[in-house]
Amino acid sequence: MQQFYLSYLTKDDTEIHFDKTESKHLSRVLRKKVGDTIAITNGLGCRFTATLTSVDHKICKAAIVRCEEIKADSYHLHIFIAPTKSNDRMDWFVEKATEIGIHAITPIICQRSDRKVVKQERLQKIAIAAMKQSLGTYLPIIHPACDFSTSLTEVKGKAFIAHCQNTKKVAIEDFGFMEKHISIFIGPEGDFTLEEIQAASDANVSAVTLGEKRFRTETAGIIACHKISLLFP
Repeated sequence: MQQFYLSYLTKDDTEIHFDKTESKHLSRVLRKKVGDTIAITNGLGCRFTATLTSVDHKICKAAIVRCEEIKADSYHLHIFIAPTKSNDRMDWFVEKATEIGIHAITPIICQRSDRKVVKQERLQKIAIAAMKQSLGTYLPIIHPACDFSTSLTEVKGKAFIAHCQNTKKVAIEDFGFMEKHISIFIGPEGDFTLEEIQAASDANVSAVTLGEKRFRTETAGIIACHKISLLFP
């Protein structure tokens, strides 16, 4: 079933009016007809089932027949990640992390970052598309990019940093997560600097390992996202 996203919908709404872009997509691309059933989410946990009552390339209308409230995850995962040199790889991370289940992403500009400009709106659109495609109902928040030192002040709950330096680390799956709000820092391709690692330690951010291999930035982000999701069934 095709799922659409309308952020303004509430569980009390009974009718939907699609804008011109979505109406054109419904009528001319998907070739939907009056009486067809579609699914819509507001990105806040609600999945609506609706029946199309009017189909036109300028405006489509639908009547909501059911609203299902999907239970939220028992944890909140926020990944702070250095933007990759290639836009495509950062896009891939946002897409796959959304499919797996992530709640917030903040691009961080580190001392060794190859790219220092991040288009927040572009990444949010990718997250929306991934949520729709995977039939998710919770849209992750893509925060504006910030520098590494600022990001350390934004941490809530338990925080971890994955770096490549030869220091004492604990496997992330070995932590007993009593804290349900988790932040993970993933560095650039050149890794965090020793100064940044020390700053994280001073901010009570624990060093962790994601495995024996050395991963690319976007791969490390996906592995961290998946490992955390497995800890909260």
